[in-house]
Amino acid sequence: MKGIAILGATGSIGVSTLDVLSRYPEDYRVVALTANRDARRLFEQCVQFRPDYAVLIDEQAGKEFSAWLQDADLPTELLMGKENLDKVTALSNVDYVMAAIVGAAGLLPTLAAARASKRILLANKESLVMSGKLLLDEVHANSAELLPIDSEHNAIFQCMPTNFTEGLEQTGVTRILLTASGGPFRTTALEQLQHVTPEQACAHPNWDMGRKISVDSATMMNKGLEVIEACWLFNTTPDKVQVVLHPQSVVHSMVQYTDGSVLAQLGNPDMRTPIAHALAWPQRIHSGVEPLDIFDVARLDFEQPDMTRFRCLALAYEAMQQGGTAPTILNAANEVAVDSFLGNELSFINIAKVIDATLNAIEIRAADSLDVILDADRIAREKALQSIGTINA
Repeated sequence: MKGIAILGATGSIGVSTLDVLSRYPEDYRVVALTANRDARRLFEQCVQFRPDYAVLIDEQAGKEFSAWLQDADLPTELLMGKENLDKVTALSNVDYVMAAIVGAAGLLPTLAAARASKRILLANKESLVMSGKLLLDEVHANSAELLPIDSEHNAIFQCMPTNFTEGLEQTGVTRILLTASGGPFRTTALEQLQHVTPEQACAHPNWDMGRKISVDSATMMNKGLEVIEACWLFNTTPDKVQVVLHPQSVVHSMVQYTDGSVLAQLGNPDMRTPIAHALAWPQRIHSGVEPLDIFDVARLDFEQPDMTRFRCLALAYEAMQQGGTAPTILNAANEVAVDSFLGNELSFINIAKVIDATLNAIEIRAADSLDVILDADRIAREKALQSIGTINA
C-alpha cells in the first residue's frame, strides 16, 4: 500500500485526487492532507479518509478545525503553519506527494519532497517555473521521481520516448505541440477586454479550475508557464515548444517526430485522467472518467495563438529565452497582478502591462541558489505592486 500526502487537498486537483484514491482503498492510504484556509472542506475530507495529519496554514481556520476535531473520533493530528508542509512530505510512510498548492507557495514543500526521495505528482507548475534546474537537481540527487499532472505535460510524457531526458534531438523528437483551449476570450473583440470582470474571466469553457488558474487561462499566462515547465521537464528550449489553440480540449498535447509522425494523447477534459496515470505509472488504473466518444466530438480545430491578444504568453516565451531569474520574476508579477484583478483593483488588460513593467525594472540574475530565487520573487512582488499603483494613478 502506498502512502499519499496531498498538498492543496481542498483545491480542484486535491479533490480530484481524492476521488481517484477513493476507488482504490486497498492500494493507497491518505497519510496527510493540507489546505490554506478551507477548514470545513478539509475536515470533511479527514472524516472520509482519516489521515494521520492535517495541515492548515491560516490560524483562524486552524482554530475552527481544532474545535471540530475535538468532537470527532478521528486519528488525525492538526498541524499549523506552512513549515509543517515540509514535515508531512518527508514522513517515512509517505511514498507519493501530490504537489497541488497554487503559486510560489508550493515551491518549498515540493523541494522538500524531492529531498525526501518521494514520487512527486507535480500539479504546481510554478515550482519548475521558478527553480527548474534547482528542483531537477534535487530530484536526481535524491533518486526522487517527478511525474507531471498538468493535462498537457502528462499528455506529452505519455507520447515521449522513454529516453527523452537525453535531449529531443537525440531521441527523434522535433517539436512539442502544447495545446490550449484559448480560454473564454479567444474570439472576444480586443476593445471589449478592457471591461472583463473577474466572474467572466473565471468562467472557463471546458475546465473546472480555481480562480487564479482560471484567470491565467483567460490571459494565457497559464500556457506561458506551461511552456517554461515543458522546457524543464523535457530538456528542451522554447523554440521547440509550439502552443496550439484547440478549443475542444480533447487533444491534450502532441509530440512531433523526425520521421513525420505526430503522437497525440486524447481524452475528455477531466484532471482525474492524468492523476490516475501518475499514481499508477507505469501501470494503468480506472480514473472514473467517461471514455471519449469521438463521434460525439465530431471535429477537432487547431489555430495559432495571437500574441497581440495573448501578450502574457509572449512575455513567458521571452522570460524563458532570457533565463536566470526572469521566469521567477514573471511568475511573481503575474500572481500579484492576478490577485489585484480578482480584487477589482486592476483591469484585465493591464495584467500583462504589470508583468512587462516588472520584468523591465529588475536585473536578471543566474538562478543558481534558492536564496537568489526567493529574493527575486520578493523583489518582483514589490515592483509589481508599485507598477499597479503607477498604472492606476
